[in-house]
This record gives sequence, structure tokens and C-alpha cells, in this order.
Amino acid sequence: MATEFTDANFATEVIASDKPVLVDFWAPWCGPCKMIGPIVEKLSKELAGTVKIGKVNVDDNQAVAAEYGVMSIPTLILFKGGKAVATTQGFQPEPKLRAFIDANK
Repeated sequence: MATEFTDANFATEVIASDKPVLVDFWAPWCGPCKMIGPIVEKLSKELAGTVKIGKVNVDDNQAVAAEYGVMSIPTLILFKGGKAVATTQGFQPEPKLRAFIDANK
């Protein structure tokens, strides 16, 4: 299960992580977010040893979304060493999302 990141735990769960972290910025009312959700969940299980994967509900955690300039969702940002190193927006099929992770971790 993908971790739920919040404004309160983002610094410890994402910024301080010793592994690369993929963050899915989403909202319950977003159609493309619902489509990519199961892919994010699947990858979070498959890549659990090498990449931490989690989600930020932008409705409930607006500070983090604003800090990283998330204007449309879904936005997925890969963090490495506490810094945002790559961003992709919109629905991504599993092979494309997996390639995005592999290319940037």
C-alpha cells in the first residue's frame, strides 16, 4: 500500500528518506488520478525495497502541493536526497511510469 504523505509528515517521510521517493499528488474527485491510482499501488508493492512510493491528497495537504508548484493533478514528483529531481503530469500507463522511475532513481 502506498504511504499517505501529509503536510505534517512530508519532511520526515520524503525529504529525509534514504531511498528515492515517488510522490503522487492527487485528489478523490480527479478522474485521471483514479486511473493512475492502481498503477501507483502496484508499483509501490513491486518496488518497495528500492523506492518509497506515496500519495499526497492535495485537498487535505495544500502546503506541500503549493511548495512544489503542483497546479494540475495527477502530478508525480520523484525526490532523491531530499530534492525534487523529476516531474511528470497526467495519466501515465504502467510501462511509462515504470520507465520514469527507473530513469530518475
